[in-house]
Formats: sequence, C-alpha cells, structure tokens
Amino acid sequence: MQRKLYASILLLFSTLQVPLLSKAQSQYELNSDWKCAKADGLNQSGAQISKPDFNTNAWLPATVPGTVLTTLLNDHKIPDPFYGMNNKHIADIYDKGNAYYTYWFVKDFTEKKPAADKKIFLNLRGVNYTCEIYLNGQPVTAKPHEGMFLRQSYNITNLLSATGKNRLAILVHPAPVPGNPNGGQGGDGTIARNVALQYTAGWDWIQPIRDRNTGIWDKVTIQQTGLVRIQNSHVITLVPGIRMPEGPQKPATIKAAAELENASNKPVKGVLKYMIDGRIVTKAVTLAPSTTTEIALPDLTLNNPKLWWPNGYGTPNLYASQFQFLVNGQVVSDQNNVEVGVRQIETTWNATTQSRQIAVNGQKIFIKGGNWIVSDAMLRLSDARYDAEVHYHKDMNLNLIRVWGGALIERPEFYAACDKYGMLVFQDFWMSGDCNGRWVDPMKKEDQWTRRQYPDNHSLYLASAADQIKLVRNHPSLAIWCAGNEIPPTDDILIPLRDSIMAKLDGTRWFIEYSNSSEMSYNTIGGNGDGPYGIQPIESFWKDRTFPFNSEVGSVGVGDYESLTRFIPSKNLTTPKYSAKVDDVDSVWDYHKYKGVSYRDYLKPYGEPESVRDFAMKAQLANYDQYRALMEGFSSHMWEWYTGTIIWKTQNPWTAMRGQMYDYYLDPNACLYGLRTGSAPLQMAYNPVDGMVTGINNTFKTHRNMMLVVKTYDMTGKDSVLTQVFTSIGPSSVQKIQSFKKEIDELREKQGVFLSLQLLDLNKKVLSNNFYWLPDAKGEYSGLQKIKKSELKVSAKQVTKGKVEVTLSNPSNAPVAFFNRLALISGQTKQRILPAFADDNYLSVMPGETRKVIITYPLEQQTDMQLNIKGWNVAEQTVAITN
Repeated sequence: MQRKLYASILLLFSTLQVPLLSKAQSQYELNSDWKCAKADGLNQSGAQISKPDFNTNAWLPATVPGTVLTTLLNDHKIPDPFYGMNNKHIADIYDKGNAYYTYWFVKDFTEKKPAADKKIFLNLRGVNYTCEIYLNGQPVTAKPHEGMFLRQSYNITNLLSATGKNRLAILVHPAPVPGNPNGGQGGDGTIARNVALQYTAGWDWIQPIRDRNTGIWDKVTIQQTGLVRIQNSHVITLVPGIRMPEGPQKPATIKAAAELENASNKPVKGVLKYMIDGRIVTKAVTLAPSTTTEIALPDLTLNNPKLWWPNGYGTPNLYASQFQFLVNGQVVSDQNNVEVGVRQIETTWNATTQSRQIAVNGQKIFIKGGNWIVSDAMLRLSDARYDAEVHYHKDMNLNLIRVWGGALIERPEFYAACDKYGMLVFQDFWMSGDCNGRWVDPMKKEDQWTRRQYPDNHSLYLASAADQIKLVRNHPSLAIWCAGNEIPPTDDILIPLRDSIMAKLDGTRWFIEYSNSSEMSYNTIGGNGDGPYGIQPIESFWKDRTFPFNSEVGSVGVGDYESLTRFIPSKNLTTPKYSAKVDDVDSVWDYHKYKGVSYRDYLKPYGEPESVRDFAMKAQLANYDQYRALMEGFSSHMWEWYTGTIIWKTQNPWTAMRGQMYDYYLDPNACLYGLRTGSAPLQMAYNPVDGMVTGINNTFKTHRNMMLVVKTYDMTGKDSVLTQVFTSIGPSSVQKIQSFKKEIDELREKQGVFLSLQLLDLNKKVLSNNFYWLPDAKGEYSGLQKIKKSELKVSAKQVTKGKVEVTLSNPSNAPVAFFNRLALISGQTKQRILPAFADDNYLSVMPGETRKVIITYPLEQQTDMQLNIKGWNVAEQTVAITN
C-alpha cells in the first residue's frame, strides 16, 4: 500500500502544470530513459561508456533528476526507507565506503550539430557531489566537477554527433566525507566538511539518508541559442514611500541587467532588450569574443504598478517580463523569461521590542512564519509538490517560510510557489551550529576548533553561494539571507559573502549573520534565541515573554490514525503508554522520532487513550490548541513584545512524528487548522490567563462597525450570551475588549465549557469565528468525556471541477457537534485524496447552526469521490458528492 500511495502521488504531481520561470528560448529537460550502473566492477573508461555503441542493456533504469537511493527504490532493489524500520536494513555509505554508491549514469538523446551561428549547451543544475562528464567518447570536463550546489554549463556544440544520435555519460561520486550517522545532530558532524546537505547524516527529526543523496539530483537540460547567450538575468524593483494594496499607485522603478556570453570566437554586435507590461528598454552593445559581460539597462519607470504583497496583506501580483538579445538588433539569439513581483523590502530596528521588523512597500509586516527543511529528504522534488506545500502554508495564514541551513538553497520552483502565494522567504546558507562547532558535543568526532573551520573547501563554499544567489535572486518572495543556522561562518567566508558577494550580486535583502543573532532579536532574557520546543502550557504563550523575533519555537505534530497507518506496520500500531518515569513506545514510533514526553501530560485530561485511533484523535485536540495558542499569544503582543515568530517546524521531508502541520504524504493534521485560526488576519482571541477577549488586526486597514458576540455552550448545547457589542480595531494593532474570566470560570467549573467568539459585519456576515473548549476547574475535560452524540446532517456537492462544498447542519436540540474532521476520499480505495485544501477543518457546529466548508483538490483527481467525516461526538459517516 505504501509504495502504491507514493506512486499515485508522483503520478498526480507529474500531471499538474506549474509555470517555470527563467526558461530559455529553446530548452528541454533530459528527464527520462536514463540508465545507471555501479562504477565498482566496470572496467571501461568514460570515453568507452559514452560511445553510442557501448552496450547498456543490462544496466538499471535510472531516475534523473534523482539520487542513487531513489533509483534503487524505483527499481525495487531496496524497500521504502520511509516505511517502518526499512531504513535500518539499507546499507549506509559510512559502513560500505563511497564506492558502494558511486554510479555511472547514461542518457541517449537526439540533437544535431547546429549551423555555425547556433550553439548547444549542456546544463546541470545540481550533482552531488563530484562528477566526470563524457559525451560521444570525449570528456566534457577537463577535470572532475566538485560541489553539490554549484551549477554546471558546458558548450557541447563541437562534441555533438553529426548523425544527431548522442550519448551522455556522467560518473557521480558521493561527497568525500559521508559522516558517521551515530545519532547526533548531523551524525558525528563531519558531514559538514563538504559543501552539501547536513541533515543526511541524521538529526533529531530524521534518520540518516543512506547514500547521503548522491546523484544527479536536479535538472539536466539541453539549451539551444545563437552566438550570444543570456545568463543570470537580474531584476530589482524600487517602490518608494508607504503604499496601500488598494487604489492608484505612484510609479515604481525597474532596474534590469543580465550577463551576456559571447560563445563565438569573433566580436558580436547587438541589442539587449527588456520588456515588462508593454514597456521596453534597450541597450546596444558589442561583445568581445569568448567573453561573458554583465550589461545593465537604463532604469524603467512602471506607472500605477500592481504591487506584490505578502499573504494576508494584499494580492501577490506578478508581471511577466522578458530579456532578449538581438544580433545586429534583428535576430533573436536568446531570450529569458522572468516573473517579476514589484515590491520593496526594508528592515528597521524596533526599540520597543528590541528586535528587527520587516516592511514591504513601506508597511510593517508582523512575521508569522514556519521553518522548512526540504520538500523531500531523498530530493524527489516536483513543481506540483512545491505548489501544494506552499499552498498549505498560505492556508495556515502564515506569511514567511524559513529554509533551514542544514539543507539547501531552495529550488526556483519552490520560490515560484512562494511568489504565487505571497510567502516571504528567509533563506539560510549551508551552516549549522550543531555541526559547525557552536557547542561542546560528545557525539561529534572533532573538537569545536576543528568544526569551526568546516567546510574543508572555503573557496567552493563562496563560489557555490554566489551561484545560488544568482539562481534565485529575482524572486519577490526572497526577503532575508542568513549566513548560517545558529552560527555564522568563519570570517574568511562571512566577510566576503556579506561585504563583497552579496553586495555585488543582490544587496536588496536583509542579510543576517546567523539565525538567532542579536541583530535580529536582542535576547535580553538570555539563551540562544531558539525554542522552547515541544508542547507548552497554553497560558505560557500569553503570559511568558520570550525572544522578540524567535526563529524557532514549538515542535509537535503527530498525525491522525490514517496518517500513522501510511508508515507504521499494523503490528506496531500500539498505543503509547506513559508513566511518571518511562515512556513505553513501540520501536517503530521511536525510530520515526516520536517524543512521548510531548503528549504525556496533554492527553490525560481527555481521558486515557483507549486505542491508537483514540490516541491519535486526542493528539489532534492537543495539536490544534497548541498552535492556535502559540500564534495568538505572539500576535496579541505584536509591536509590544514581538515583531515576529517562526515555528519549528511546519513540514517534514520524511515520515517523522513531530514538527509538522501536514504529513509527508501531504495530509494535514489539526496543527494546520489550529494555526490557521490563530494566525487569522482579523480575529478575536481569548486570553486564558486573565479572561480577556482581545481583537487582533493583522491588516493595514481599520475594521469598523463589527458586532462582537461572546457566547458559551454547556455540554447539553445550552448557550449563554456574555456580550454582544459593536467594536472597531485599528490597522496592524491589538485591542483588549473585555475580561470574562469570572463568568467563564463559573460556567466551566464542573464540566468545562465551550466558548464562541464571533465577529460579524453589518450584513451579519461572519468575519471571524474562534471556538474554544475549556477544561473544568481541575484542568480536565470531564464534560467532553461524557458529552452525548450529535446527529450532524452532512451533504456535499461538486461546485466546479476541483471544488466541493460541504454543508454541516446540527439540530437545534443537540449538543455541540465537536471537532469534526472532513476528508475527500476515493470511492474505490477509500483512501484520502491528497493534497486537499479545506477552508476549515477539525471544526465544531453549534446547536441549530449550519456551516459550509469549501474543499479544493487537484483538477486531475478522479471524479469517483466521496466525503468522509468523523468527530468527537459525531459518528463516522461517508456521504456521496452530488453534482
């Protein structure tokens, strides 16, 4: 079932289309029909293997882009490492030696040698770690290429076969130091001697990736151009003043430049042209033979621009734009498309909070972020998976994703999704305090002084950084560069990166020396500026002041029962048992990083879990409550205590059991919806410490003439209106309305109580709906344990292709229909359709209330669908979806 599920997700992703940015005029991917063989045991040279007549019939089909491990998995040579304990049974490179995962990759393709005024290039966007390249019996590289993050581009015009039948052969070696996966953060730390991924040797949220992601892991393309090629185009937008998302805009300035490579042995005259929104700017140039020259175009003024805004503040508008080089001003030699978001990002120091704050288009943005590792730990990357994951972050009402430093500079397709959904990006370079020596660590092989100098090749690090800056710098979502996770690089890396490379190649973003530095957040209360991790008491988020711009806080996220069954064998689906001193947890749970201490004290108030299914349900209650409280607590103190916070973490690149709002298979858990509620741009929140109902407005406009309705429900469904009053909330501000602590404490004393906070406009449309379940005076949910069943009526209809409307109606004489989980499922397999995006979930329906929920899903999904629903006191049911 596991393999079939992942295969179906891959098939779905392969059919979805997401626009690619910066695509050359004539370029295609070499992404199928590769073959591979282990190099150990092959006696032939690269020159021999790359000849079209060399027999590769016995070789394995290879996955490119992909890693060796991905190929072996797809060829059924290894079990799924993300399922059960399978990963323990796959050979690790540290034990076997690098030769075990050193492979030849071969691809036959058709490309005729072009006319004299045309050129053909081979581009590799990522190979891990070193490689030798041959084409038609000839070496393409004079020496082996080194560097996982350093792009490669080769003029192969003269190496192409006259017949048009070509063979490309690439020998890929793993990183020279694979590291010992001894259970430490990054194993024994030596993985950081390479300029590569650090998490692959294991971390506290992942087991080791056995081949350390060796392979041709990113795209391979063939590019056809004229004599001059456009490379590394660069677009900067200047938006002076303080702007609003609506209404006419004052002009913006566009600065455009590009590198022009004259691939011929003679001077070339021509014109570099840039076009955006019907405006054109040009520059005539003469390019010397065999040179690459950066050309800056005259500034362009964009009148009344449609600006790009972060999620929750406005529309992330994008413009199509294009560079062209015309030989002699007439013949297009190459062109390059770039989507542009017109925006300007600035930062200032907030003296009140003692932290940095971010402004977009002159407006300060309260940062609600999530930490991101990588989309897939085995680098099975796809445009559609990126789109789905970033879509989920948008649905959480977040506005920033931080890409953590133990992974990679994320791919342009990730940034394209962030551009589309209005997600700012905080991008780390490849450095981590765990591996790079910030702390004494007995798990590490070498001392702090030695680790402080990692990686071994500083020049490669700087060259890779410069290259990756060029790769993603045009994306409007990119907001922050960070030199390292919890530690800066050594000065001979940091200073040139900060003062030379960044200043020359970008210079428009905030650059932070490390993720929890005092220039980001002045941590007067002490500590490293990270955490706390794990479940916290709900009250702590409201009353305990922490770091004013916290780069990492919080870490739970066990999925529901359906999620657990995807990677835990049935025999291991046993309920965790807790005692005062010991957590009795199954070995598979432990291997997948379940931390029992996180849930131990937070599920007991709901009653001891009776089964795994019951445990998973109660875990969702804790998940929802935790992340709603986290973001409400931070937002309620914005500009007073905080300028932002970033959750550790919002997604998992493998089947772990912590720090995720949705699982590896893109199935949301209650964390996502609790966070969605707690992060709403406009909301009313309940402070559990003093009973204060607080309005939070995370928009740029004043919300006036809103009716606030504060109401409680007991376990029978009887309601009590505590207040019904008109209110207004100013822009980007917090307003305390009234404390109801005395009244609510009395109502909840015996069995607990439900609390509803609603904001309605003058047309009685619900603007904000926040619903709490509060424990009794002993801190237990005694009423929930005895609440009667509710006969919730459910219907679903297809609104349009890709969209289902669900209607939920609770009878007026019934108790609250509490905590209902909606899911679209296949009518045949009964498996959930993933990804699916609901505008609310894990929701409750009041007596006499009707709620509507919209669920969207990929357009290519089969039409044979049903709706499944189950709740705390609502029997599970499956209903047909009508047209």
